[in-house]
Formats: sequence, C-alpha cells, structure tokens
Amino acid sequence: MNEIKPEGLKKLYSCRIAGTGSYLPERVVTNTDWEKLIDTNDEWIVARTGIKERRFAAEDQCTSDMGTAAAKKAIQRAGISPEEIDLIIVATVTPDHIFPSTAARIQHNLGATRAAGFDLQAACAGFLYSMEVGSQFIATGYYKNILAIGAEKLTSITDMEDRNTCILFGDGAGAAILSRADSKTKGFLSCVLQMDGSKADLLQVPAGGSRTPASQETLDARLHYMRMQGKETFKCAVSSMVDCGRAALERAGCSVEDVKLAIFHQANLRIIKAVGERLGLKEEQVFVNVNKYGNTSAASVAIALDEAIETGTVHSGDKLLLVAFGSGFTTGAIVLEW
Repeated sequence: MNEIKPEGLKKLYSCRIAGTGSYLPERVVTNTDWEKLIDTNDEWIVARTGIKERRFAAEDQCTSDMGTAAAKKAIQRAGISPEEIDLIIVATVTPDHIFPSTAARIQHNLGATRAAGFDLQAACAGFLYSMEVGSQFIATGYYKNILAIGAEKLTSITDMEDRNTCILFGDGAGAAILSRADSKTKGFLSCVLQMDGSKADLLQVPAGGSRTPASQETLDARLHYMRMQGKETFKCAVSSMVDCGRAALERAGCSVEDVKLAIFHQANLRIIKAVGERLGLKEEQVFVNVNKYGNTSAASVAIALDEAIETGTVHSGDKLLLVAFGSGFTTGAIVLEW
C-alpha cells in the first residue's frame, strides 16, 4: 500500500501521555450486597470473575460528571490549563444523551473553550481507540494537547435482575492528556485496532437505536439493558486480545521481556490471566484491579493506567502494553514508553 502524506506536512510528531486522572463513585457494592438481592454468593462470583466489589454512581450522577472529575485530575497533572486543550474525545457506551455529545457537556464543565470534541463508541476498547485517534492529530501537528476520556455509567444499562451480568459491571471514568513528545521521549511506539462485526450480536443492547426504536414493547421485554452470550464472548475476548497484543508488540519491535507492565481490559480475572499466559507474560507483569471495580467498559484501562501510575508501579522508561476488547467486536492494543 502506498503511503499517503498530507500535502504540506513537513514533520510528524511523537505522542506521549502528559497526565492521567480517574474518578470512582463513592458507593461500594460488595458481593455480599448482591447476595441480598439475587440468587448468588461471594464464592461463586469470585471464582468466575475475580470481582469482589464495584462502584455504583449516585442516581443524579451522569457520565459527563464522572468524566469531568477524571479530566480535571489529568489536566492538573499535565500542568496545563483547560484553555490549552485542543480536542476532547470521550469514549463511552453510556452517553448523557443521544445528542448533544457527552464531550460537549464535559467541554463546558471544564471551561475548555478552545476545544473541539466528539464521542467515540468502541465499547470496552473505546479508551484505546480514543488515544489512537488522538495520537494521529498529535502526529500531524494540528493539535498540541488532546483530552482522551473513557467514562461509563454502566448501571444505567445493566439489568439488575440478570444474575449472569449484573454482578460484572461498575461505574467510573479515566482520562489522559495526550501531548507532543520531545526528542527525549518515545511515547507511543505502536497501535493496532481491530474489529469483527460478524459477532456484534453476542454483546449488545438490543433496543433504543434506529434498528429497534424504543417502545412499550421493548421496555416490557427489558431490551434496553445489556445482553451477553458469555461463553462465546469469553473465547473471542481471549483470542482477539492475544492476537492484537502480539501484533502491537511486533509493530513496536518489542518482545514480552521488554514489557514492564501489561494493562488489559479489566472485565474478568480469568480473561486477564488467560491473555497474559498466552502472551508469555509473567504474573508480576500484569496489572489487576478488576477485583475492586469490576468491568467499567471504556473506563477500564484508563482507570487502571492511572492507578498504576499513581501507585508508583510505572516509572520513566518503562514499556507498557495496553490491550482491550469490547462489543463490536472491537479490539485495541498500544505499546508505549513512559
């Protein structure tokens, strides 16, 4: 394939993460809490998912509220002002509204008056998709500072009567400021994005869009909640994440031995372990916080990355492998040097 270069483009810039932030709601919901509501128990949940607790947003909290809180921390840590943000990309499957965009709400909340923005929907892989899209704007030189956010209020689309799915999900948000890397910083080394739309029906919200508009019938059938075929999704998640992770490492010219820390989508501990083992990573190379927060979809990798940085797990010069998988089926992987 011939390489296409925009006319007049003289230089490509590297992209780095200048600052991260995250937000978790105050309400903690434990497995013991679920035992009081549905036919389940702590042992069953932990054995199958590794999840011990998760966070639920307040009734009056929305996705933009959590995204704003995470963004404020990322902006502060990056040492910039909201007015210096050129673009806001919000990855979410639970936007405040069909329109306007959640990015517009967050732009107003932050006072980022110069920023353009839009929402991006790639489900649980959304944050990696948003960072790769943002990195391209950085690479071309058109923008200097981009705010990438993964934010979800999954409790708003979770069927609390479905014992197979309701225990999995939680709410939260994570954010990163993407900026130009200087000559001493390598930043993003590679990115691979993939999709297999043939399996899109395995994990979806059946109603509410133009294919099946909202009606009394769809409400009665509870079609506005997530539906997942778990076994098939599990298999696809593992194989897709392994393939995508390997491709990103190869593109970056790295081996698994070069990876200081791997951060996978925090959906299920068994998936995380299976992906790590198949990639040939040691247990200490793989970051895990699914036990505390459950599956937060597009916010998952963003929250985990921020936690890894804030706890001192990540140091300058470390190579990180980020991999996520979500409905669509979408998969993304990024290799970066901190």
